Amino acid sequence: MSAIKKPVVIGLIGAGTVGSGLIQLFLREKELLEQRLGFPLVLSSIADRSIHSLKMDGLSQFKLTTDPMDVISDPEVQIVIELIGGIEPAKTFLLDAINRGKSVVTANKALLALHGEELFSAVRTHGVDIAFEGAVCGGIPILRALREGIGGDRVLSLKGIINGTSNYILTKMTEDRISFSEALSQAQSLGYAEADPTFDVDGMDAAHKLAILGTLSFGVPIPFSEIPVDGIRGINELDIEFGRELGYVLKLLGIAKDHGTSVDLRVHPAFLPEESLLAKVDGVFNAVEVTGRALGTALFYGRGAGADPTASAVMGDILELARGIHSECTLQVPPLGFSWDARHPRPMTPRSEVKSEYYLRFMAHDRPGTLSFLSGILGEHGISIESVIQKGRKKGGSVPVVILTYTATQASIQSALEIIDHSHHVTEPTVLIHVERVSE
Repeated sequence: MSAIKKPVVIGLIGAGTVGSGLIQLFLREKELLEQRLGFPLVLSSIADRSIHSLKMDGLSQFKLTTDPMDVISDPEVQIVIELIGGIEPAKTFLLDAINRGKSVVTANKALLALHGEELFSAVRTHGVDIAFEGAVCGGIPILRALREGIGGDRVLSLKGIINGTSNYILTKMTEDRISFSEALSQAQSLGYAEADPTFDVDGMDAAHKLAILGTLSFGVPIPFSEIPVDGIRGINELDIEFGRELGYVLKLLGIAKDHGTSVDLRVHPAFLPEESLLAKVDGVFNAVEVTGRALGTALFYGRGAGADPTASAVMGDILELARGIHSECTLQVPPLGFSWDARHPRPMTPRSEVKSEYYLRFMAHDRPGTLSFLSGILGEHGISIESVIQKGRKKGGSVPVVILTYTATQASIQSALEIIDHSHHVTEPTVLIHVERVSE
């Protein structure tokens, strides 16, 4: 007769979209989870302020409460899962659980980006684990890949489409040739965008995820406030059309590069060559392209949000932590993939020193000497021109002139545009969009 195997007990705080998805996954796959673990996994208690309005079969087997402290203070609970989102009270709940010697799982990207170092320090002090795969790109196991799968390689750079709302909007603008406001309205009607889409379309959601990706890639603390962020709110369908003509597709990218003495992290729209894999990632899907010294380039692709993909990622974290607890061997892999003592701060690359190719659209007066003036100012600032497009003629009016540059620093581009935009040759500020080439 086989011995009774001691279970690992977990408790959940937050039964919203992702939390409900996690409960359903647990109920549906309970037998599979035990087969994978080799011992029982017990979901003991669930806390949510609206718990009694939650409609789901099988809830009667759990302890249900509106008070998260009932979960945190339960001596049987060994892993606390936080899925309420936001900064507070989520941070307080997690720190309280850690201080009580419990391991924790969270999908809270904003909290990790802004206060992750405090949480990581606490788990180190108390000898417990923290896992957060669900915080970045939903069902794509990109964090585990960075931490373990390619942990023996040096990550040189990554760039990714890491916000599904913005990617859906840009996809609709490209495919249907509609405006930003029209595409946003469609996204909201389908539930892909919030009533207040600020965090998504202004790039903050992507920046939260990029901060986490950056610290796992390069082994350095990332000061979130120093990440430059530009969203897609100001994107004009005219520029998408010019990009199409030039063989490019517009995406909102999170970019991280290791320059040795500094690290370069930024979020902004960028044109990608239409033949690149990232350019083909459409709709609400996410993808992250990682370039390693030995690996070369690899692409991770999948659904970046939603109840089921994120619940799947959270469950993977739970299994990982449960194995450590059952074997009495926590912290086998540091949560950030680097030993604590190896994580030394490095400066962020100043935005002025960022090197890129650029797409520039001028609304220029249609008269002799204008194109010569534009190219002359760029040349004076060391900016070489790759190609030029001028559309139409409008005597006495303005016409779009598009210039693609070779690699230049952002400082030189901005200095040139400062002169051009204050000249009598253009009628409105220049549109500037980065151009990202395919990784080698």
